[in-house]
Amino acid sequence: MSAASPPDDFSPSSTAAAATAPVPATMAVSQSPESLAAAAKTLSRIAFGLLALVALAALVIAIALWQRVSGMQEQLARQSAEAQAQSLEARTLARQAMDTVRDTAARAALTETRVAEVALQRSQLEELMQSLSRSRDENLVVDIESAVRLALQQAQVTGSVEPLLAALKSGDLRIARAAQPRLAPLQRAIQRDADRLRSSASADNGEALQKLDELMRGIDDLPPLNAVAMRGSGLNTWQPEPIPADAAWWERALLTVRGELRSLVRVGRIERPEAVLLAPDQTYFLRENLKLKLLNARLSLLSRQMDTARSELATVAASLNRYFDPASRRTQAAATLLQQLQAQVKNVEPPRIDETLAALTTAAAGR
Repeated sequence: MSAASPPDDFSPSSTAAAATAPVPATMAVSQSPESLAAAAKTLSRIAFGLLALVALAALVIAIALWQRVSGMQEQLARQSAEAQAQSLEARTLARQAMDTVRDTAARAALTETRVAEVALQRSQLEELMQSLSRSRDENLVVDIESAVRLALQQAQVTGSVEPLLAALKSGDLRIARAAQPRLAPLQRAIQRDADRLRSSASADNGEALQKLDELMRGIDDLPPLNAVAMRGSGLNTWQPEPIPADAAWWERALLTVRGELRSLVRVGRIERPEAVLLAPDQTYFLRENLKLKLLNARLSLLSRQMDTARSELATVAASLNRYFDPASRRTQAAATLLQQLQAQVKNVEPPRIDETLAALTTAAAGR
């Protein structure tokens, strides 16, 4: 039995030795065909199971690979669509950029053309100015002279010396900036004329015009001398007889009736009969005539005709003293306004700048 037990070593050398060694008779007798067929059948089943397992594993692996390939295809399709959209957008942006570049290039070319034209015109203008202009001092003298003469004409027309003072001040500043010793006499003459104009400048006529308007508005409220029916303060005013406080009722009534009867007929001294004999409709025309006189005085004041304005104011003052009640406060206020107006209206001498004009002539002749 010990000789029939299989060896423990399954090395190739032992296998070969076993294959070449003679089979014992007891083993050859025990391995029958039925056992061999069963062993072969078992081996075939094991091989079939292994093949089934391998096929199943291959099928699982194939399904997993198919799913993965499908996911990769979907991702590739999505990425391809996104890439196509980005490509279209990039083409659109590139087209827009090309259009912008084209427009910019056209505008740049147009700008360069215009700049070249402007440069050419500037050079031509400089050449023309250099060929036609005078020297700096000559131009300065001519400009100052034209500005001063224009301002002098405005001052003579309007009666205001402000434009002339502004022109003299501008000329003084320009000469000071030029810093030319040759123009120093002209600068001194301008300064002297400006000081003389400031000292002799007439006051503004705004206040006189306001007083004229106020006087015209108050003409309708002036009480005339022939207003005998009015009670109050005046040349021919009357007051009722005072009634004693301790008088009886019949005495009060008698005094009241006597006062009313005495008010019907009054006797007074007439110093100016033409004013008292003036009819009511003539009083209306008198007021309108005074308004026209004041309006003429206003127009004369605006046009710098001081003699005419003073004459009209004198006529208004004479009519006011002749036909209106001098004891009335309104008449006194109107007379005060007239006196103030006559004091303000003066015969203003037209502005003169003889020294400046002479200095300008000398400076222009010395060029």
